[in-house]
Amino acid sequence: MELLRTFFKPAYKDRLAEFVTTHGTLAARYAKERQMSMIPLMVERGVEIALSPGAHRELIVAIRAEFGPRFVPGGKLVYVGDTGDKWGYFDRPFLSSLGVDVDNHGKMPDAVIYYPEKDWLVLAEAVTSHGPVDAKRHDELQRLFRSARPGLVFVSAFPTRRVFVKYLEAISWETEVWVADSPSHLIHFNGAKFLGPYQKA
Repeated sequence: MELLRTFFKPAYKDRLAEFVTTHGTLAARYAKERQMSMIPLMVERGVEIALSPGAHRELIVAIRAEFGPRFVPGGKLVYVGDTGDKWGYFDRPFLSSLGVDVDNHGKMPDAVIYYPEKDWLVLAEAVTSHGPVDAKRHDELQRLFRSARPGLVFVSAFPTRRVFVKYLEAISWETEVWVADSPSHLIHFNGAKFLGPYQKA
């Protein structure tokens, strides 16, 4: 009530900032952000990853900085594609040690992360200028990584939910969706595998 009484007065901005600090915003409450431990992805010591500027780069950075530490904690970054240089970062010997050898004609996903704790290879597509993991792309990736020893996890990453909605009908079953503007949540396109109630927060 005190905040509303200052509306149209010079003190309003300061009171509003105090209110938001104390009570938070509705947008934050509705986002239902989850507290998660974040363990950074591993990359070879001394290696810097330089990517071309643009929306694709920003989403790749978010996959590495936000998705990976939350959902693939302690994972090892194996590959990152780039719009300018297809092989932005590629630890080819490590991928080969997991049973996968690709030639320069292989249509790699935008990011490949190895999750040692579960022995998974996470194959992520950054959806900015091209599409998500649809049925055709799912088949392509399964063929490309058919010799992989680890299990394969397919992820379509989107910058926003608005972009995600544009591709909703195309997303393949048995895949995951991650949206950068809601980084602590995953959307599972996995049928009844995850059916059941969530614990109350």
